[in-house]
Amino acid sequence: MTFNPDADISTNTTRRRGRGAVVAGAGGIGLLGIIALIAGPLLGIDLTGLVPGGTDGGAPGGGGSSQGESLTECKTGKDANENVDCRMAGAEVVLNKFWEDNVSGYVAPQLIIVDGATSTACGTASNAVGPFYCPPDQTVYIDPTFFQLMQQQFGASAGELAQLYIVGHEWGHHIQNILGRMDEYPNNGTGPDSNSVRTELEADCYAGAWIGEMAKEKDGKGVRYIDPPTDAQLNDAVNAAYTVGDDHIQEQSGFVNPESFTHGTSEQRKFWFANGYKNGLDVCGATFTLPGDQL
Repeated sequence: MTFNPDADISTNTTRRRGRGAVVAGAGGIGLLGIIALIAGPLLGIDLTGLVPGGTDGGAPGGGGSSQGESLTECKTGKDANENVDCRMAGAEVVLNKFWEDNVSGYVAPQLIIVDGATSTACGTASNAVGPFYCPPDQTVYIDPTFFQLMQQQFGASAGELAQLYIVGHEWGHHIQNILGRMDEYPNNGTGPDSNSVRTELEADCYAGAWIGEMAKEKDGKGVRYIDPPTDAQLNDAVNAAYTVGDDHIQEQSGFVNPESFTHGTSEQRKFWFANGYKNGLDVCGATFTLPGDQL
C-alpha cells in the first residue's frame, strides 16, 4: 500500500489532541494493559487506571484544546507515505470517499490523533487503551504509537496497510452506529456467539471491503489516492487481524476463556477481513445472521 505522492489529502479534517501523558514503551503494558485494551472501548469506560503511568492529562483534551490542532502539514500522498499522522489523515480522506459512495446520507466521523492521552465521552484515549470509536461523540481516536505496541506485545508486523486496516475497522463501527446496527444488535454480554463478537467481525469485514476498493478512489483532480496493495502488504494486514483475536491475546495470560470473548478468534477475524476484501460489503451483514458455529 502506497499513497500516490501527488494525491491531494489537504481536505482532511483530522486533528491532534493530548500532550504526551501515556507512553507504554518497551517494558510493555502487561496483562492489565491487555485487559484495558480489550474491555475499555467495548464497555465505553476508562480502564487506563489499570495501566502503569495511565493518566487523563487533566482537562478535556488531555492538556490540549477541546478541539485540538489541525494537521496542516498533511497535504499530499507524499506526506502520508513519510509520516504516520499524515497516513491517518490520508486514510480519513479515502475512507470518507468510499463510504460516501456506499451509504446514502453518509455523515463522516471525526478523527483524532492522540498524543499521549485525551479525554473522550467514552473515557481516556491513549495508546494503552488502543484505537477505538466513541459513539456518543462520533469520533475515532487513535494514538499511532499503538502500532509499536502491536509489534512489541502481540507479535504483529503492523506495516502501513495493517495500520489502515485498524483505522478502517474503527470507521466500520461508525457505519454501524449511523446505520442503527448498534441499536438493532445491542451489547448482550460476552462469548463466542455474542453481539459484541458479531459487531467486531462485521467491522473487520467492512475494513476488508474498503481496502479491496480503496485504490479506485481519486482526488478532485482525478489522481488516485492509493496504489493497489501488494500481496506482502495484504499478508501484513491479515496478520494484524490475526494478532488481535481474543484467543491470541488471552494466550499471553496463559488461559483462554471463550466465554469472555468480545472480538472473535484470530481465525474469525482473519476470515472476515479477507471475506470483505474478496467479496465486498454485501457479505458483511452475515456476521449477525449466521449461526455461531459458522462465524
